Amino acid sequence: MRVGLLGTGPWAQRVHAPALAAHPGVEFAGVWGRRAQAAQELAAAHGVPAHRDLDQLLGAVDAVSVALPPDVQPALAVRAAGAGCHLLLDKPVAMDVEAAQAVVAAVERARVASRVFFTLRFDEGQARWVREQAAAGGWFTADARWLSAVFSSGDSPYAASPWRRERGPLWDVGPHALSVLLPVLGPVERITAARGAGDTVHLVLRHAGGASSTAHLSMTAPPKAAEMAVELRGEQGVTAIPSPTAGPGAAFHRALDELLAAAAAAAAGGADPVADPCDAAFGLRVVRLDAAAEHALEPGCGVPVADHPVG
Repeated sequence: MRVGLLGTGPWAQRVHAPALAAHPGVEFAGVWGRRAQAAQELAAAHGVPAHRDLDQLLGAVDAVSVALPPDVQPALAVRAAGAGCHLLLDKPVAMDVEAAQAVVAAVERARVASRVFFTLRFDEGQARWVREQAAAGGWFTADARWLSAVFSSGDSPYAASPWRRERGPLWDVGPHALSVLLPVLGPVERITAARGAGDTVHLVLRHAGGASSTAHLSMTAPPKAAEMAVELRGEQGVTAIPSPTAGPGAAFHRALDELLAAAAAAAAGGADPVADPCDAAFGLRVVRLDAAAEHALEPGCGVPVADHPVG
C-alpha cells in the first residue's frame, strides 16, 4: 500500500515517518505539510518526495497517515477520503462533534478503511489486556490516570503545541483513557467533570451497564508525580493495565497492520476484520464524550459548596 504522510511536526518525525519507512507492507510514498521547507526536510530524511500540492499527493497514494493538529485534521481527512484514500488518523479525530461526524460520513460515503491511533489500543500487551478484560466482564468500577508533565518538565517536544495549551488534557490525554474505558465498561450514559490544580481535569462516568469509572487527566503534573495507569475492580478481583510492550513506533506499526487488513476487507466488499476497531466511528464516540465533559466544566455547571471545618 502506498501511504502518504500529512504533517511534519515532532509526532510525524518521531513516530509516523520512521514507521512508514520501516513497515514491509507499506511504500512510504511522500510527505505533505503546511510548511513546505519542513516537508522537504522530512521527506529528504527518508528518501521520499515532498509535495507542495496536497491533491497531487492524494492522487499518488492509497492511504494517508495524518499527524496534524485536530482542528486541521478533519477537513483534510474528508478531502483524502473523497480522493479514495484510506485513513490513519490521530486522536482526537476533531475538536468538535460536527467535524468528527463529517469525517465519519466521508469514510462511509467513500467506503474506505479508517483507524485512529490511540496508542494504548495498539500496543501489543496493552491491547491484549483490554480485549481480555472486555471478554471477562463483571467489572463494577475503573480508575484511569493519565498525569503527564508535558508543560511542567521543561523538555517535552510537544510543549510548544498551541492546541494542547488551549484545549488541555481533556482533548490530548483524555481520549487515551476513554479508548480503554469504553471497550471494557461499555457506552457512557452520563458524565460529570471538575477542574483541579493547574490544567488537571477529573471525570466521573456512568456506563450504560451500571458500572462507573473515573479519569484523572493532566499535562501539568509534577514530573515525579507523572503516571499512566488504568485499574479495574470487579468479580475478577483487581487488575491493572500493563506497562507498554514497546514504544509508540511499534504501536503505530500495529495500527498500520490493522489499516492494511481493513483496507483489504473493504476492497473485497467484506466487513472490518476487527470486532471493536479504533475506527473513525469510535473516534467520533470519544469526541462526543470530550465535548460533553467540556460542557460540564463550564461555569455554572458545578455545584458550589460551603465547606468549613467544624469547631
